[in-house]
Amino acid sequence: MTASIPGKNKAIIAYLSFVGFLIAASMNANQKEEFATWHIKNMFGIIILWIVSLVTQLNIDLLTGDILQITSILFLIYSLIMAIRDKKQGVPLLSDKFQEWFTFLD
Repeated sequence: MTASIPGKNKAIIAYLSFVGFLIAASMNANQKEEFATWHIKNMFGIIILWIVSLVTQLNIDLLTGDILQITSILFLIYSLIMAIRDKKQGVPLLSDKFQEWFTFLD
């Protein structure tokens, strides 16, 4: 049996919901773990995308908002699977930007 990556549990908790994200971020504040930090930043970006989808649904166009919401849910599921598989891999193109933009979560 192989040892688990440090921070894997925090990374998985981050993807469970917005509350899970807050719990994982607060757990990671005391003892920083690189794997968890990477996935917490990724989830924060997905949450922002989901909020944008809701604003789009209500104020711009219902169909466009629906497409963005489905996309954000698919990104969340994909990223959760990558965290379970011990990989620092997330949304193509966006995850790298999330890591650059959300340095305040380090």
